[in-house]
Amino acid sequence: MSDKEAKKLPDPKEIATTYAEVAQRAAKLIGDHMQRQMKKGVGAPSDELGVAQAYMEMMSKMLANPYKLAQAQMNLVWDYFSLWQHSMMRFAGMSAVPIASPKKGDKRFADVQWEEHFLFDFMKQSYLITARHIHESVSSVEGLDDVSKKKVNFFTRQFIDALSPSNFAMTNPEVLRETVKSNGQNLLKGFNNLLRDIEEGDGQLRVKMTDPTAFKLGENVASTPGKVVFQNDLIQLIQFNPTTKEQYKRPLLIIPPWINKYYILDLKQSNSFIKYATDQGHTVFVISWVNPDAKLAQKGFDDYMTEGSLAAIDAVCQQTGEKEVNLIGYCLGGTLLGSTMGYMAAKKDKRVASATFFVALLDFSIPGELGVFIDEEQVANLEKKMSERGYLEGSEMAGTFNMLRSNDLIWSFVVNNYLMGKDPFPFDLLFWNSDSTRMPYKMHSFYLRNMYMKNLLKEPGGITLLDTPIDLSKVKTPSYFISTNEDHIAPWKSTYIGSRALGGPVRFVLGGSGHIAGIVNPPSANKYGFWTNDKAKGDSPDEWFAGAKQHEGSWWTDWQKWITDLDDAKVPARDPAKGKLKPLEDAPGSFVKFRLDMQKK
Repeated sequence: MSDKEAKKLPDPKEIATTYAEVAQRAAKLIGDHMQRQMKKGVGAPSDELGVAQAYMEMMSKMLANPYKLAQAQMNLVWDYFSLWQHSMMRFAGMSAVPIASPKKGDKRFADVQWEEHFLFDFMKQSYLITARHIHESVSSVEGLDDVSKKKVNFFTRQFIDALSPSNFAMTNPEVLRETVKSNGQNLLKGFNNLLRDIEEGDGQLRVKMTDPTAFKLGENVASTPGKVVFQNDLIQLIQFNPTTKEQYKRPLLIIPPWINKYYILDLKQSNSFIKYATDQGHTVFVISWVNPDAKLAQKGFDDYMTEGSLAAIDAVCQQTGEKEVNLIGYCLGGTLLGSTMGYMAAKKDKRVASATFFVALLDFSIPGELGVFIDEEQVANLEKKMSERGYLEGSEMAGTFNMLRSNDLIWSFVVNNYLMGKDPFPFDLLFWNSDSTRMPYKMHSFYLRNMYMKNLLKEPGGITLLDTPIDLSKVKTPSYFISTNEDHIAPWKSTYIGSRALGGPVRFVLGGSGHIAGIVNPPSANKYGFWTNDKAKGDSPDEWFAGAKQHEGSWWTDWQKWITDLDDAKVPARDPAKGKLKPLEDAPGSFVKFRLDMQKK
């Protein structure tokens, strides 16, 4: 070990003393909290996800092939031996090629000590080797059914991520330095942060990702000015103020998902799609969904169509006097958009001039990792919970989505908040991400069973809404699909297959990054790029991508050209305060301001 390395590593005696003091000072805090929890009572553990059963099946299949298991163990031993040789060379001051390296962009091992200090380098590589072998072993087990295999793969990854040395105070060099520097105050504050989050979660740990008091809707997020011009039980319809002297004749209506709030498209002025579209000359309307309670338990998917998309289309046409509307649907909002267009096609309603789908599924044959949570047993358990209270709690949905990216959306905050003892950084995207919404019982049950489990939307007449069979092939409206190549929620190959279910001309575009960052990608950022293939004629997703051309910059400009090429007629700018509908309140409206994590328990 070099003198430089020795100076950077805290003294073991000093570490031990500090941890002893912290443990003593924190004991009373933990004891008080445990007494409060015991008074509430603790229920018996359950296996609603069927994880235990899946692992039992996996172990029986694995043990049935002892030769393969022994081979995997020998490979692991050999990699450990190679790592030991590597570490001895490092200890002796010689350079050596790492046996295992973290993937590009893995922020867990960003601290320089993970590479420079041989001890932390050994722990890092040992973890990466073990993680790789565990995951390869369970994912290569033969004879498992698809459902069990997906569960084993997903929850094995959760287990591996949880055991990263970066998640523990004694094996994280950054935490060690801070512990000695602050004489353990970081851990004491971290305990307080932990207890606070459990208390605010009413007994459940809800890791705080950002400071919710740092943002105020209508001021530094959701700040594009406008008016609420229509309202019913499910929606408020917002029309935004014009920023150009003329606007396109066809108004633009955005249908966001009701899993989250609409202002993901209006976080701040520099990355607001709503602001961008308004600046391009569109008359922009957006639906702001209600955050439902038990009173709306019996609102179904057809209600979200009648009181949501159809009611909004009616209101936009009434407000502007136009007979044609451009529509955008984001995620679940895009699924509703497709369903609505199928209904309108059956009714010979031609008011939708164009449809744009943001990372939206019409075909659920490739549900991605969300499929781990959707099978008969889990949906039945979920329905039982929802029937008791009338809705799916927003925090439960948020927790599921966070697990899809646990290192970024769970463990990084565990380290920051509870080990480093820091307050989370004010970040508008995480403020929105923490602003969870509920799902009405009837609607969510219909959606999970008919869309995800049975995949009926793509089938002609597969689902019926308002006594009308839905046939997407009857939809002849020009459509634009934007998906992203790293999307864990709506995998692009599935959105591509879904785009082929429509009967009209389709432009499919693949953007970079994921479900959120790939969509909220303004031209000014000049990030990620996108792919197009103008020659594709119903090819498979892989064939489409093989012939696709990559472009730099944002897909926003490509979409703007596409939609104006359909019709670029202009009218004088429309003031929402001077339309046919009477303004009810200023944007962003009252529906969006109801925030579950700010309510008193």
